[in-house]
Amino acid sequence: MIAFLDEPKIAELLDMAALIEVEAAALAAFSRGEVIQPERTVLNAEAAGGFFLTMPAIGDAMGIKMVTLFPGNADLGLHTHHALITMFNPATGEPLAVMDGRLITEMRTAAVSAVATRHLADPNARVLAILGSGVQAKSHLEAMRLVRDFDEVRVWSRTPANAKAFADTHGATAMGIEDAVKGADIVVCATTAFEPVLSGAWLKPGAHVNAVGWNSPEGRELDDDAMTNVVVVESRDGALSGAGNIRGSGCAIHGEIGQIINGAVAAPSAEATTIFDSIGMAIEDIAAAGLVLAKYQG
Repeated sequence: MIAFLDEPKIAELLDMAALIEVEAAALAAFSRGEVIQPERTVLNAEAAGGFFLTMPAIGDAMGIKMVTLFPGNADLGLHTHHALITMFNPATGEPLAVMDGRLITEMRTAAVSAVATRHLADPNARVLAILGSGVQAKSHLEAMRLVRDFDEVRVWSRTPANAKAFADTHGATAMGIEDAVKGADIVVCATTAFEPVLSGAWLKPGAHVNAVGWNSPEGRELDDDAMTNVVVVESRDGALSGAGNIRGSGCAIHGEIGQIINGAVAAPSAEATTIFDSIGMAIEDIAAAGLVLAKYQG
């Protein structure tokens, strides 16, 4: 029987701490060439200003995610992302489960950032700045707190009321964007901006940035100055074809985070200012869904 797991069931089964470890293993396997994963297919739903993507992958688990991204949903009080993930038995091809993928997408993105933060950020980082106040801001705060111990959390949003609400709920301080970034050890950029909102001139030497927002080949969150720092990605090929921050700036790529985990590429120096530019990969979703399915099956 094919199982159907809705979002409440996913929330019950998916644990961020365990997910971080699963994503670290998936990223390492990808960079060792142990994952079969084509580039995602992106269809432009022009009439509604949205996108429809398909993302299959085979690793330890096998599946496909279908996801929609409609930025205008935020103005309607709806989630900007919706997704379904279908899982198959990698030995027989039999369908095993259909899962709501919205929460999986939200949590795996933050878990991957946590993996990068663990390898790239100052171990003694104490100040976290979050640009954006949506679901990725919330999920990243949870994930960042699992890999670093913060004394201060700052938040900025283009809608000040949203920043204040986030700050009141999560024990953060709402600030202007420049003030939030200056002096921060770690910056999470999780906005829907199509033009740069983060200036490299604001970053302190040795800071680490997780850039996870707008993920089209044209849109970008970081300016050229920010992209002159040490840039690490999930997939070199994927970043060159689909990461607007990288395509727009023409920056050099230091390596894949999986290569750093594997020791195939040296980690940046402790003094380096680092940028983890994440656009997401199918194997991240399928690895997360595999964790959910294993827990569901007992």
